Amino acid sequence: MTVDIGIDGVFIGHHTDVVACTGCTIILSPGGAVASVDVRGGAPGTRETDLLSPLSSPPLVHGILLTGGSAFGLAAADGVVQYLEENGYGFDTGYARVPLVPAAVVYDLALGRPDVRPRPEHGYTAAAAAAREVEEGSVGAGTGATVGKVRRERSWMKAGLGIAKVELPGGATVVGVSVVNAFGDVLGSDGNVLAGALADDGSFLDTRRHLLTLDDHPHFDRMQNTTLCCVVTDAVLTKTQAASVARMAHDGMARAVSPVHTPVDGDVIFVLSCGSKRSNVFQMGSAAARVVAQSIRRGVRQATGVGGVRALCDLESAKAQSAMDEPSGTCT
Repeated sequence: MTVDIGIDGVFIGHHTDVVACTGCTIILSPGGAVASVDVRGGAPGTRETDLLSPLSSPPLVHGILLTGGSAFGLAAADGVVQYLEENGYGFDTGYARVPLVPAAVVYDLALGRPDVRPRPEHGYTAAAAAAREVEEGSVGAGTGATVGKVRRERSWMKAGLGIAKVELPGGATVVGVSVVNAFGDVLGSDGNVLAGALADDGSFLDTRRHLLTLDDHPHFDRMQNTTLCCVVTDAVLTKTQAASVARMAHDGMARAVSPVHTPVDGDVIFVLSCGSKRSNVFQMGSAAARVVAQSIRRGVRQATGVGGVRALCDLESAKAQSAMDEPSGTCT
């Protein structure tokens, strides 16, 4: 399914490798955008996030890269930088234009081929393909994303990349782009598990409740996870305001992922401001939390099974088929 992000000057592109179960996604702002970030969880993998501190000098960035491939995948940002430089974009240093592209990774090496990761040429391809209309699901950085990893691989569920959008009364648009690769479960708006760790009988294990029953310290050394989000708006924000919005937006992640910000998650929320419309931090932070939660849920709803891992759509299809196979009963 494709979505029009509806923000002038911002474009999104994917590189997808369904065989290796990995990919990358670039949120491109070639003309420059104010940005900040809030990094939580115990296992982040990032590049140039220090640029996004309100204390740092560069006023603008030119894109945010979300990528698979763990730390290896950060190399894809080099290709985005090359594409921007070739097209005359970047921070003018007086001697050269230097494109600034912060990035963050998910760990997706457990699916497909762990020796194939996004490289500079894949970041270049994603940047060259960037457009206002973008595909959701098991694409880009969400190609190898999974959730519910409290147990071994057979209990995981497929997730992916989701997008949600809200229009504010003052005319500003807020868009959330999320790559869902959480250790925990994804919850629906009713608080019930939407996608997550599966028990042996195919029902949801409920990771939070399962953890509360353990009488020893759990060991999840093999499982690396992360949920990445980028909130994009055409409202004016300073870098300090964008940092506040990123902090508030983590409420949305906490609404949709349980447990969240664990020692084996590297959860990151970027905020990208590119436009001239008016809003305020209270409104923007509330809207950002909303689109983060909604885009995370869409990330599992739009995902398709990859690498032998079942998706929500697979479970729903199986339930529908089972219902059709049930005898309808007889009248006597």
